[in-house]
Amino acid sequence: MSVKISRVPLLATLAAVLSAVVLLAVANPLRQPDGVGAFVEPSTTGRDAAAIADGTADQGPGDPASTGSPTPAEILPGATSPGTLPPVVDHGPRTGNKVALTFDADMTDAMRYQLRSGAVRSYANLKIIDLLEQEGVPATFFLTGKWVEQYPDVTRRLAANPRFELANHTYGHLAFTADCYGLPRIERRKMTADVAGTFDIVSAYGGRQTRYFRFPGLCHDRAALTELAPLGLTVVDGDVVSGDPFATAWRPIVRAVLDKVRPGSVVVLHVTEANAPMTDEALPHILAGLAERGLEPALLSEVLNG
Repeated sequence: MSVKISRVPLLATLAAVLSAVVLLAVANPLRQPDGVGAFVEPSTTGRDAAAIADGTADQGPGDPASTGSPTPAEILPGATSPGTLPPVVDHGPRTGNKVALTFDADMTDAMRYQLRSGAVRSYANLKIIDLLEQEGVPATFFLTGKWVEQYPDVTRRLAANPRFELANHTYGHLAFTADCYGLPRIERRKMTADVAGTFDIVSAYGGRQTRYFRFPGLCHDRAALTELAPLGLTVVDGDVVSGDPFATAWRPIVRAVLDKVRPGSVVVLHVTEANAPMTDEALPHILAGLAERGLEPALLSEVLNG
């Protein structure tokens, strides 16, 4: 005996199911990934960074729960698969005419003491930032967490400029290997937390965030890379080292850059005024020399992606 099913209840059931699906989609929309290099609004809930890498904060780099890893919706330049050994890059493809100007913002405890004692006026070279802004020059800044804490207003200024990218240069500029230009060495067990916490500090300012990281002194080994594997980042060294730290004249800096720069180059400079006092004088000549060679400054992400 056949059973005849009424079409009216069946249609009503299907309509109810469809309505429920629509309600769920509205209540919990799937966020599509933002574009690579997208401009991020600053966070208003970022945790206090003052004690992050010193291990005195409740939720700091010493806490395994603090990973500094991006959420799936944050596809940032330099992001790699967490758990894999980070790639190390010196330059981008040798095609086109783009080069990346990168500026390290170092800050150590010794430098902080110099500031407090009045022996040093500033480790933030505003003349560099002024020139870059006036000329509309793209640049990428590798920031230490302690520099950000020392200069929050300058950091906000950098983050507010869509021509500037922000990257990670550790919390306190400690060495990740032995014999790295005399820098004090960080313990291996603290390396992951140090870098993760610095991503947290920098990301609170929004702007063009990245997952690029640069070791102090460009000093790294397999052990250091292994410790950073959980963070899903890219290590950026550079193929043009300007030699601007503690320089006493601007011409050698210009020669060091222009003699080696090529398409795809990553130029390493510093924005730490007292420790790199000639960089602001060298920069206009570097920019002029690049233009003469048909080379154009671009964001690091653009250079590395070709």
